[in-house]
Amino acid sequence: MKHLLIALLLFSNIAFAQDKPAYVLYNSKGKKVSYASLIKQANANDVVLFGEFHNNPISHWLQLAVTKDLHKTKNLMLGAEMFEADNQDALNKYLSGEITQKGLDTLARLWSNYKTDYAPLVNFAKENKLPFIATNIPRKYASMVNKKGFAALDTLSNEVKLWMAPLPMPYDSTLATYQNILIMMGDHATPNLVKAQATKDATMAHFIVKHHKKGNVFMHYNGAYHSDYYEGIGWYLKQYAPQLKVMTITTVSQKNLKKLDKEHLGKADFIICVDEEMTGSY
Repeated sequence: MKHLLIALLLFSNIAFAQDKPAYVLYNSKGKKVSYASLIKQANANDVVLFGEFHNNPISHWLQLAVTKDLHKTKNLMLGAEMFEADNQDALNKYLSGEITQKGLDTLARLWSNYKTDYAPLVNFAKENKLPFIATNIPRKYASMVNKKGFAALDTLSNEVKLWMAPLPMPYDSTLATYQNILIMMGDHATPNLVKAQATKDATMAHFIVKHHKKGNVFMHYNGAYHSDYYEGIGWYLKQYAPQLKVMTITTVSQKNLKKLDKEHLGKADFIICVDEEMTGSY
C-alpha cells in the first residue's frame, strides 16, 4: 500500500509537470478548487471584487470568462477602477452607440492597456446592454489628498464632489493593508499617501453601492491590493452597505503552483495563482 501511494504521488507530480498549467485556483485556506465552484459562489453574492495584476493576461482572460459565465444565470452590472467617475458620460455614450471607440479614446482618460485588457469587458457590456460604472475618483483629486490630506477635498465645488464618496469619508489608518503601504513605499511614504489610497477605495465602494440593484451581481474589476484581505474596497462596502454579500478574487504569482505559498493564505475567497514566468501584457 505504501509503495502504491508513493507511485500515485510521483505520477501526480509528473502529470502536473507535463500539464504545465498557467494558473491554479485556490480558496482562502489554500485548498485547490474548481472554476465551477467560483462561478457557483459568485452566483450567490451581490458583489464580486475581482482583484487583478494590471499587466497579467491570466487575470484579464479570467475576468472576461467569469463575466460571460456569470451573465448566463445572473443579471449583471459591471464597474472598474480603470474608469474615473467624471468619465461616466463618455462611457455611457460609447455603450449606447452615440460615439465610436475613437470618440471614447478622445473623451475619456483610458489606461494605456485599455485596448488589450479592458476593451473586451466594455464591449461585452455594450453588446449585452449592461451598465458599466466608472467607479474611481478622478486622479487629480486623489493627488490633492496625497499632497494636502482630506481637507483638500473640502475646497471643491458640490458638482465635483459628486465624483467621489460623500465627505467626510470614513477612514481607518490601522488597517493592515494601509499600514503595509507605509512599509512598501519606505522613504516615499506619508500618511497622506495612504489617505489618497483610501479615497480611491471609498469612492469605488460608494459607486458600487449607489448603482447596485437587488438581485443583480455587480462585477467590479480592480487592482488586487484594493480588495486583498477583505480590506480596501471591501472595508468600505461594510461601512456603506453591510447587508451586501461580497465575494473576492485575487491574483498572485508563484514559481511553484502545486501549493499556495503561506503569504497568500487568506487574501481572498478565490486566489488565482499564476506561474511567475507568465509574460505581462505590458
